[in-house]
Amino acid sequence: MSMYSIIFKQEQAHEDSIWSCAWGRSERDGTENIVTGSLDDTVKVWKWSDDKLELRHTLEGHQLGVLSVDISPGGTLAASSSLDGHMKVWDLESGKLAKGIDAGPVDAWTVALSPDNRFIASGSHTGKINLFGVDSGRKETSLDTRCKFTLSIAYSPDGRFIASGALDGIVNIFDITTGKLIHTLEGHAMPIRSLCFSPDSQLLVTASDDGNIKIYDVQHANLAGTLSGHGDWVLSVSFCPDNTHFVSGSSDKTVKIWNAGTRQCVHTFYEHSDQVWSATYNSNGSKIVSVSDDKAIHIYDCPL
Repeated sequence: MSMYSIIFKQEQAHEDSIWSCAWGRSERDGTENIVTGSLDDTVKVWKWSDDKLELRHTLEGHQLGVLSVDISPGGTLAASSSLDGHMKVWDLESGKLAKGIDAGPVDAWTVALSPDNRFIASGSHTGKINLFGVDSGRKETSLDTRCKFTLSIAYSPDGRFIASGALDGIVNIFDITTGKLIHTLEGHAMPIRSLCFSPDSQLLVTASDDGNIKIYDVQHANLAGTLSGHGDWVLSVSFCPDNTHFVSGSSDKTVKIWNAGTRQCVHTFYEHSDQVWSATYNSNGSKIVSVSDDKAIHIYDCPL
């Protein structure tokens, strides 16, 4: 008997495909916010309470589809990036734009807020990772991946590393302090749609169009495991705060939960009717949110 279950569905949450989601808890008042970004050009902020979603804000201003969203560690700010080449920082409480950043001339494909809340990292067509100051809105530094197109970015929770995944399947890990490239991982042959560090920053999980998920030991850059189980592109991976599980979303329309230690899939959700672009945990790992081309937001219960 599995303890995993779907507890809420928000159908037609956006007018077009939903490509990204983030879940944060505000340090100010404990509010749980889910932020979603859609090809309908909007970012939406939802309040999760009493096992249901309530729309708080519809954030407008992007001219083209929203590709990526992230919530700050303190849960008070959200960042979004769009095909229009702009990134925006939003105040989650007021729903107001806190900062607009022109990351162009081409699209800012992916966005990640640093653990210390000072920087927004964005990947680009040129392959460079650009770091913008949250307060200044200016580009502070660039990291050269030597790849053509950076699709995915993740900060390590300890703030020491930044990892990027490229269109050609290459994964790079940089030391943030020195800006130096420390590891290049060539385990995938196809685009890396998503990657994430474990909460203790020891492991890096990568998701690729080759249908595989790989786990690397960050310090030595050793491959610790290859997980196959999805029948199509793996579009999203996100670690559970308990450091033992992670969730994946795929073009095969499923959401899978994996045990990081045994590297086994412990549960599969078949609830979405189209590809699942993003899935992530809440702050204590008791719930998962997933979003899809089917325009729905799903919330699942996870046993702790």
